[in-house]
Amino acid sequence: MARAWRLRLVEGWHGMGEKPAKASPLEVAKAVFWSFFGIRRKRDYDADAVRLTPVQVVVAGIIGAALLVASLIVLVRFIISHAR
Repeated sequence: MARAWRLRLVEGWHGMGEKPAKASPLEVAKAVFWSFFGIRRKRDYDADAVRLTPVQVVVAGIIGAALLVASLIVLVRFIISHAR
C-alpha cells in the first residue's frame, strides 16, 4: 500500500513517471533533524521516501550524530568548568 502511494506521489508530482528531483542538503538536514527526535508527519515521511537517497540520509545522519556528540561534550565541559 505504501509503495503504491509513493508511486502515485511520484507520478502526481512529475507526470509521466520521471524520477523526482533529489532533495537539497537543507531538506536532508531537516528530515534527519526531525528523525533524531522521532517526530515526523506521515505526509513528510512519504515525500522524503521518494526524494531522499540512502547515501544522503547516511551522510547527514553521521554529521548530525557528530554534531550532537560534540555539542554535548562542549556543554558538559562548560558546566564542569563553572561548577568549581
